[in-house]
Amino acid sequence: MDRSDPPDRPRIALVGAGRVAQALVIALARAGWPVAAVGSRHPEHLSAATYPQPCTLQQAVDQADLVLLTVADDAIAPVAAALRWRAGQAVVHCSGATEVAALDPAARAGAQTGGFHPLQIFSDPVLAAHRLAGSTAAVEAGPALMPTLQALAAALQMRATVLPPGMRVRYHVAAGYAASFLLPVLQEAVALWAEFGVDEAEALQALLPLSRGTLDAAAARGLAGALSGPIARGDVGVVARHLAELTALGPQRVGFYRGLAASQPALAQRAGRLDEDLRKRLEYLLQARDC
Repeated sequence: MDRSDPPDRPRIALVGAGRVAQALVIALARAGWPVAAVGSRHPEHLSAATYPQPCTLQQAVDQADLVLLTVADDAIAPVAAALRWRAGQAVVHCSGATEVAALDPAARAGAQTGGFHPLQIFSDPVLAAHRLAGSTAAVEAGPALMPTLQALAAALQMRATVLPPGMRVRYHVAAGYAASFLLPVLQEAVALWAEFGVDEAEALQALLPLSRGTLDAAAARGLAGALSGPIARGDVGVVARHLAELTALGPQRVGFYRGLAASQPALAQRAGRLDEDLRKRLEYLLQARDC
């Protein structure tokens, strides 16, 4: 679809003025789908330089064909229940974890409802606005609204992945694994280096290129093809030394390692790196409790 000329481009308003809203204002304007208004409980606190036409939540709803709710998850259902909706309007929340059923008050008023979750990090809204291109949007809607959400994703140069009803929490857990769940792994690596005198900044400077290289390899060769290290090589002796060293540091340390390593032998076998016997030896070693 030509993102410069989307069909039936709706008049868009955002309800909620946090970091997701800031990023969408920038990205949608760049895509030629400018936001007409941004609603907030305290519009007087919003900068007109950042937000087009700051107004109350209801004022934003009243002037939009497509309303994107960019409020916190716990606020979606109360906000949907508190506002007046109209037939023919589209009301879409931008949450990954909340089911579309939270918008039932809008549906009972005759609005079409759905979900549009940009799968990206929004800690810096300006950077997030640029990173949306090439990212994925998880969309959920009925057949009448779905083409609009897919066109919106295309305008933002995002890939649209359709979520079936009831799968949003599972989807969101998986997204967390690929995002913030990477940080405890790095935190543990940094903590181990701290024990021989390396501070966090220096440790990250050394370790992050490994992380980026692994992610680049996964993008190029898939998960199995990106696997590296002693388990991928079938180096039972090194893995045993890892376990012995971490056992000496305490059950939490060795338990963390075991949990992360448990699925790696099967992944290495899938990549053709290990035969059946070596996979079983490694799995037994990782499950044993006497190392």
